[in-house]
Amino acid sequence: MKKFISEFKEFISRGSVMDLAVGMIIGAAFTAIVTSLVDDIIMPIISLISGGIDVSQMGIHLAGGGVIAIGNFVGAIINFIIIAFVIFCMVKALNKAQSMVKKPEPEAAPTTKICPFCKTEIALDATRCPNCTSQLQ
Repeated sequence: MKKFISEFKEFISRGSVMDLAVGMIIGAAFTAIVTSLVDDIIMPIISLISGGIDVSQMGIHLAGGGVIAIGNFVGAIINFIIIAFVIFCMVKALNKAQSMVKKPEPEAAPTTKICPFCKTEIALDATRCPNCTSQLQ
């Protein structure tokens, strides 16, 4: 049991798990903000444009007493589009920032070598030195 607890502590203390937890909390708070934006600002504007019809209360009443809440569904779609747009903008900005950081270019493979006899630079695939005519291995 102690090994299990120590493994769990190690797992929880990793940076990626903590980053995920912070991201989830910020995401939940952001979702609440976007929901308020849609419910309290966008939907009333849509109601005003549509002639006073409260879109958020629109629904199809079923014979058994149930209601298909179309207005809530429209609000959820607007929430999704706003959140998806913000995430898209954030990912695009992060990708741009990462591309601006210069990555070291890998060194090119050598194309020449030094003749062991005369110490001049020769082609890598040479079997005989063009300068001293020594046979190379």
